[in-house]
Amino acid sequence: MQIPLQSSKTIRSFAAAFGLFVAGASAQADLDTATLERIRDAAMSSDYAWQRLADLSDKIGPRLSGSRGAEAAVVQVSQAMRNAGLDVRLQPVKVPHWVRGAEQAELVDYAGRPEGITQPLHLSTLGASVATPAKGIVAAVLFVRSLAELEGRAAEVPGKIVLINMPFDQNLADNGQAGTAYSQAGEARFKGPAVAARLGAAAVLVRSVGGANYRLPHTGNTSWDADGPKIPAAALAAEDAMLIERLSAQGPVKLRLLLTPKTLPDADSHNVLADLRGREKPDEVVIVSGHLDSWDLGTGAVDDGIGVASSMGALQVLQSLGIRPRRSVRMVAWMNEENGGRGGVAYQAEAKPRIETQIAAIESDFGLSGPLGFSGSINAAQLKRLEAVGRVLRTIGAGVMETRAGNAGADIAPLQALGVPGFAPIVDGRHYFDLHHTAADTLDKVDPLALRRQTAVLAVLAYALAEMNEPLERVPAP
Repeated sequence: MQIPLQSSKTIRSFAAAFGLFVAGASAQADLDTATLERIRDAAMSSDYAWQRLADLSDKIGPRLSGSRGAEAAVVQVSQAMRNAGLDVRLQPVKVPHWVRGAEQAELVDYAGRPEGITQPLHLSTLGASVATPAKGIVAAVLFVRSLAELEGRAAEVPGKIVLINMPFDQNLADNGQAGTAYSQAGEARFKGPAVAARLGAAAVLVRSVGGANYRLPHTGNTSWDADGPKIPAAALAAEDAMLIERLSAQGPVKLRLLLTPKTLPDADSHNVLADLRGREKPDEVVIVSGHLDSWDLGTGAVDDGIGVASSMGALQVLQSLGIRPRRSVRMVAWMNEENGGRGGVAYQAEAKPRIETQIAAIESDFGLSGPLGFSGSINAAQLKRLEAVGRVLRTIGAGVMETRAGNAGADIAPLQALGVPGFAPIVDGRHYFDLHHTAADTLDKVDPLALRRQTAVLAVLAYALAEMNEPLERVPAP
């Protein structure tokens, strides 16, 4: 659709109607455009974030909470920040320690099966799953397409291996609604195992939550009812879910399932905090962050190595330029976002007695290609105060500014619940869920130029929030 040229007033009215702001001509008085431009240009010419991402992804790899990889990442990131001349502190966090173990499945009986033929299936145990018996489970499959259908067929569930086949809606993702597509299909993973367990299932499989069906299982966490039963649970590659659907239409299907995960005692871990001290109000803090832990199938380059490395890069850029904003800018590499969120909770618990010192929080934990701008859980009037930021970032294709409802990231959600304004980059997520939580989450998927743009967005925005004469208004987010 081609939009005709309009007056500035009309364009602004159109933008306001859609909850966004296009950077205009007048600068915010307490933000110096020349300094913002220096920060942007330095970030766009630096490969510091790429080096940190390569170290994290290639030299450590998977970083599930409680693992050696997670602790190696704490050491690596904290040392890199010290080497950059920043004040570093490790904040203790008790985290879950879940170990995957073996995972196998095969179809052992179905209509028309030739004698002696079985078919292997591709799956990944869900975080928080319990184990099957040592010799596995052999049981009939109950195929359903939704949780509502599962509840409606409760009498058929006892003793069965339930397969919940809820496809990921790629059309939504292709039209800018990847998060919605993930939430809709993810209901099977988030809630399905607990429902199946309550109804007496022997085990549960869910169709992998993601696009680009290349027989890659997508792992992730599930949650159980506080006092309810737990059963073995795994994500099945989309192709295998569709195979079982076709076979189930022809007659009963039986499969063998072996999962051997273990839940060990909680482990000691840490959030990594690195501070660039403010020149006037060093006790007031603006956070720029990503989560350090990752699932154990890939190397966590995208989820969320990008967020950690670009946050590290944002501070390094300010430090290298000798720029000190009024308030401190704090890089936080959160621990345990993937299967517990305890890093964010631990930070909030420590900060709560002086929550007024937490001025704003930015979290980068979504998307694969370069940013289009940023969104904030603030109103339009407050967003206008960041007008200079949008204008400076527009030259690198990242000048879009949006208001948003709710929290801007899982780790900063506890802070936002206490009124701290939250922000996140706006990133093209159309193909993010192609490799999300899979073995394909590796460094080669990341575009170095896109990472520089991400670093520039975080650095310019963090500086602006820390430099403003008066902080943004505080409104608790749901």
